[in-house]
Amino acid sequence: MAGGAFRGGIHPPDRKAATCGSPIERAPLPDRLTVPMSQHLGAPCVPLVAKGDRVVRGQLIGETDALISAPVHAPASGEVVGIVSALTPAGIRATCVVIAPDAEQDRDAYVAIVPEHEGTGPIARAAGLVGLGGAAFPAAVKLVPAKHTPIDTVILNGCECEPYLTCDHRVMLESPDRVIAGALHIARAVGATRTVIAVEDNKPDAIETLRGAAHDGVEVLSVRTRYPQGAEKQLIFAVTGRVVPGGKLPATVGCLVHNVQTAAALADAIEKGLPLMERVVTVSGAVARPGNFRVAIGTPVSSLLALAGGLTPDAARVIAGGPMTAQPLGDLDVPVVKGMSGVVALTAEEAAPIVDSDQPCIRCGRCVDACPMVLHPYAIANYADRRMWDGCERFFALDCIECGCCSYVCPTRRPLLQLVRTGKGALMAKGVRR
Repeated sequence: MAGGAFRGGIHPPDRKAATCGSPIERAPLPDRLTVPMSQHLGAPCVPLVAKGDRVVRGQLIGETDALISAPVHAPASGEVVGIVSALTPAGIRATCVVIAPDAEQDRDAYVAIVPEHEGTGPIARAAGLVGLGGAAFPAAVKLVPAKHTPIDTVILNGCECEPYLTCDHRVMLESPDRVIAGALHIARAVGATRTVIAVEDNKPDAIETLRGAAHDGVEVLSVRTRYPQGAEKQLIFAVTGRVVPGGKLPATVGCLVHNVQTAAALADAIEKGLPLMERVVTVSGAVARPGNFRVAIGTPVSSLLALAGGLTPDAARVIAGGPMTAQPLGDLDVPVVKGMSGVVALTAEEAAPIVDSDQPCIRCGRCVDACPMVLHPYAIANYADRRMWDGCERFFALDCIECGCCSYVCPTRRPLLQLVRTGKGALMAKGVRR
């Protein structure tokens, strides 16, 4: 059974061949782990340790009472050698706990989580679980049963539509039982009657593997390969035909979406008491040995690049995540965080700079055709460029999902996504809500 098609979108070269057949390798621990206290949406955590303390793998090292947050755990046993302010992949500085791992490690041993209350949500909270598809939204918040509109459909996102990235693909192939177990835990937590794992049809091996492992009540759905198929609202439409209204959450239409890696991590938290201390990351592009690696949170990106054989001579830019939405990394020693799905080195041709914002719009309408949210990106960008925020609001800038389709198709290479982000940021700073 195949899913439906959303409006707009694009089909960029997927560039996944270099890593889709690469089994997950466990990356060795570096000399230092720099663990940010803010690697999720919401309030940052407060360090619970001090310089000179000994920590054990899985020990809670950062926490806060804020609802929208996720605790942080030690990715390895060792000594805390500093509490510092350090740069993160997002380009901002955050308080970080720096750990020098012990030379001898039992990487299968850990301190099991102790939830404050029973239930799937409290377990996800105690495990520090966030959305591993990139958004890094605290998973516990999404696992509370809806009070007003019941959730009838849980969708696991296995689309992985960004070019280069294959970490989710490998998790589906190598740990299908964990993905399915997580899906069922989520469905039970919110009382859903339908559970769907949606996978783009360019991953037939993952679809076959999941169907072979699926239990009764779990549907594995093949959906069309088209970017941004993995975006929440587009995926809901493809699977159910339901349209999430502007400014509303998926729960409004009875749906809940989680990433497949998130589901696998949730299953491990519930069944093994395992906190989120590592994740699978794709390292690809202009590197000597592309691959997929299970990486301890806090590992420097430079260590991952070295593990992948180093940058090739034609590498011009390194990004965290996929090339459609990621920001360039200004420092290769920034740490791997929970939401980092990939490290991609781009060549000079792939990383060609976008022209200045004064490049004229030729009114071709390609950005309108490509926009999956049925917006007019050129108009929002024009208003944002002139700091006319009311115009941005009038053209529904806050509905933009920041997929980057508009910039990709623009023949004059205007920085449409960056301008729209500017407009959105200004509107939110003014307190405008959709």
